[in-house]
Amino acid sequence: MKFFPELKLALGDGWIFLILFFILQFINLKFNSKQMREKLFDRSNFNRKQWILTFIGKIFGIPAMILIFFTPIAFQNIEFLLGIGIYFIGMVGLRISVLNFTSTPLDQPVTKGLYKYSRNPQETMLIVIFIGMALIVGSGVVLLLIIVSKTFSHYNLIAQEEACIKQYGESYQDYLKQVPRYFLFF
Repeated sequence: MKFFPELKLALGDGWIFLILFFILQFINLKFNSKQMREKLFDRSNFNRKQWILTFIGKIFGIPAMILIFFTPIAFQNIEFLLGIGIYFIGMVGLRISVLNFTSTPLDQPVTKGLYKYSRNPQETMLIVIFIGMALIVGSGVVLLLIIVSKTFSHYNLIAQEEACIKQYGESYQDYLKQVPRYFLFF
């Protein structure tokens, strides 16, 4: 793995995996109701600090995606094989977690499927997907940018959980005590 690999635009670059990711995101959004899409992206309860920290996270995520787009895939490296596996685990996990989310009635908290094991499986799977892409292109700088970006997204998740406590009350607080935020970590 190189820290900062050579950048170019060719058929064998990381853009392929970004396109697949965005196709999955399009599918996840296209086949859901407007109310469900609004629930997925509701940020109305964010305070100023949460907005700023989420924005900072996005500032680090955008250059990571640009670098992935223009970085040649390191097919011959072991990181490529590991990255492919991690990437597809994340893609499948993201699709499953979105299906779990969207098949739950709007007036109920999501606690089924992957949500039995993580309070935030969508965000966890996004982390997995982007770590997989960083390995696929064999870029240390992309991996570093993803880690920084996703560290800031933690504050986004806290805001979402605070909103769920307000909306669902004690039943959601019990859920918080039983299920870790990131699969393995409370």
